[in-house]
Amino acid sequence: MLIHRPDRLRAVRAHPRLLLVSDVDSTFIAQEVIELVAAYAGTADQVAEVTEAAMRGDLDFAESLRARVATLAGVPVAVLREIPAQVTLTPGAVEVLDWARANGHVVGLVSGGFHEVVDPLAEAHGIRHVRANRFEVADGRLTGRVDGAIVDRPGKARAVRAYAAAEHLPLAACVAVGDGANDLDMMAVAGLGVAFAAKPLVAAAADVALPGPRLDDLIALLDGTPADLHAASPAAY
Repeated sequence: MLIHRPDRLRAVRAHPRLLLVSDVDSTFIAQEVIELVAAYAGTADQVAEVTEAAMRGDLDFAESLRARVATLAGVPVAVLREIPAQVTLTPGAVEVLDWARANGHVVGLVSGGFHEVVDPLAEAHGIRHVRANRFEVADGRLTGRVDGAIVDRPGKARAVRAYAAAEHLPLAACVAVGDGANDLDMMAVAGLGVAFAAKPLVAAAADVALPGPRLDDLIALLDGTPADLHAASPAAY
């Protein structure tokens, strides 16, 4: 664990009620949903390569998403009902949800992935704040286009602001967790930006970088005391 901004961590710990907003793909869940869909289209390798470049920040996210979704044209929409069964939560995600509920905190999800998969996941775990993209569908098949505005870097930051307003919480009481370049804006607007098993660009920009693989490292981070920060070195904890 690397703590780049202990001042921001101290400030977040001082709030009795927090809003935790997590990216979904490769953060809250272990997979990249679009790659699971791409397996049905025979374009998994191509999509994975573009995903990796986008998460490193080498490609504009919205453009990269359009390019990836274009490879899915013709996939039967019924395939989307099969994807949730292939999704596994990141180790420690359930523990984070249980801890948040027990302590009066709120968890939200914001994803560059897709409502068709994220919504059932959120419903199953009692998460009511959710934003994601939608596949365009015609005649029972994916068209290869995104339906509506893309949830990109600014879109994720807007989601954090909206969730905070809905919960009557200041942004200073928000914790944003993500792994890719698309998460940088929401991490910047939140009181604490946490990189989880992240790309180097994101880990360097975050207030705190958790190496993974367990998401419940967040609990120790947020439940800690001022004394443990003083005991730690300025960067490593």
